[in-house]
Parts: sequence; C-alpha cells; structure tokens
Amino acid sequence: MDWTSSQLRSLVELTRRGTITAVAQALGYTPGGVSQQIAALEKATGMELLRRVGRRVELTDAGRTLALHAERILSTEAEAVEALERSRGEVSGVLRVGLFATVAAEVLPLALRRVHEAHPGLAVHSRDLDVDEVYDAVASGGVDLALGLDYPDVPIPRDPALRVTQLYRERFSLAVPTGSTDGREEISLTDTRDLTWILPSADSYYGRAVRTACRRAGIEPDVQHEVTDTAATLALVEAGIGVSTVTDLMLRLRASHFDVVPLSETVERHIVVVFRSSAERRPTVAALLDVLRAVAESRRDTSA
Repeated sequence: MDWTSSQLRSLVELTRRGTITAVAQALGYTPGGVSQQIAALEKATGMELLRRVGRRVELTDAGRTLALHAERILSTEAEAVEALERSRGEVSGVLRVGLFATVAAEVLPLALRRVHEAHPGLAVHSRDLDVDEVYDAVASGGVDLALGLDYPDVPIPRDPALRVTQLYRERFSLAVPTGSTDGREEISLTDTRDLTWILPSADSYYGRAVRTACRRAGIEPDVQHEVTDTAATLALVEAGIGVSTVTDLMLRLRASHFDVVPLSETVERHIVVVFRSSAERRPTVAALLDVLRAVAESRRDTSA
C-alpha cells in the first residue's frame, strides 16, 4: 500500500497520546497536519481508521490493527537507516536534534562547530522544544536525539525504549534582589520561608523539583509568580519582585544585576542526552554523542 513513515508514525502516536493535539505537539506538526496524515492513510488503506466520539477521536478496529503493524514497520525502517549509514563508510546524513533554550544558546554552537570539523558530511537540523516535551519527542520519532534535563528530586519516568545519558550536572544557587541577604556567603532554603518565590508551574518537572527540595527542608515556598521563561524570571528577580533558583547556565541567558548566593542544601539538575535505544548503533548518532560528551567534559574542566 502507498503510505509514508510520517503517516504511520502519526497513527502510532495517536494510540499512545489519545488526541490529535498531543500527537501534533510530539511530532512538531499542527493538529491539521496530523489530521491530514491520518486522512491520507485512510485513503491509502481504503478503510476508516478513526471515529469521532463526541469531541475526541478513537481508533477503529482497523486502526488498532494497523497501528500494531506500523510499530514493526517503523522499527524495521530504523534498522534499515542504521544499515545504510554503515554502508556509506563515513559519517554522513541528516540528524534531527531537539533541544531547549539554555542548551541551544550555550551548548549547541560549540557542538555544531565540532561536528562540522570532524564530520563535514553530517548535517544536524535542530528543533527548539519545551524542555518537558524532550522525552516524548524522541520516543515518537519527532527527533533522533535530544538534549534535556533530569532532576534527582523528581526523576523523569524512564521509557525502556529510550536511553538517557548524563552529560554533566549543575547545582542550583539562589538568585535574590541586590543587597537583600546582608552579604551572606550561603543561604538555606529554610531562610526563604518568608520570601516571595518566582518558579515555573508545579506541573513542570523543574517546578516540582524545587518545591520538593523546599518541602524536604521543611518549608512551602510562597510562589506568587509562576513563570516558565528563564529570562523573564531573572528580570523579575532583578526588579526586586522575589527570589528564584538559578544555575550558571541559566545566568548566561541574560545579563542581570542581582545577588547569587550558594544554597547550603544540594539541589541539582542534570543535563542529559536522550535517544532511542535502537538508534545507539547509528554512526550519525554515535558521532554526535561523542561530540556532546567532549563538550560536556570541556565544561567540567572549565568549571573545576
């Protein structure tokens, strides 16, 4: 039958995520684009694969049957891609990489330069992602590899089909309005009991991780401003609105004027690279992994 990998992937993701909107977010399409993929697949098969139930859609029996076989087809396709890459005798081709803002600004430029120098035939196409969508984007095949975050206090659920490799770790400090800590060289989370906090939503991994650390210290942070954007958070701290946790990488996003005080508690985040286990033997993936590890090692040497 005349179908495409993109159409099959859209169908498989629909079985995992349940809505057209969720599939679109995972694959980097618009909801209309996903609907078109499914409609084209129905035309190719000559069968109804979805039915509407109120405001949502569900797979028909034919849709579930095809989705099951589609997973096998996509897995075989991945093996074919690996075999073709190996047959070239050099590292070349296109690799789709997902990343989030702070890594895009600090890690990607150096990594891309090193990739170009070592493997001029390898083209890396990057895609900006919400950091909490990184794992889904890799699992769905929306990207081949992605840079993401993991938090020891709120670990990302592990999918057996994915590999997660830690590149380096960052320890959080506390960003506070200038002069508000009387020159203290260290501060405890317990000392922030009466302070106003600026944090992402508790629905995010970052927001949950900081709240978990605060609760472990015996306090509930008074979060009066829920902000996801790091640059906006730093601007609010600078304006004297409240305090927030920061890392060195976050501080490089925006020139800011406030005090940064080390936390007495250890609160960390880990910069990780995520890829499908089945892709680990692909020469292009292995080459970029080597470069990312080298970049991470150079960062550790610089900060030591």
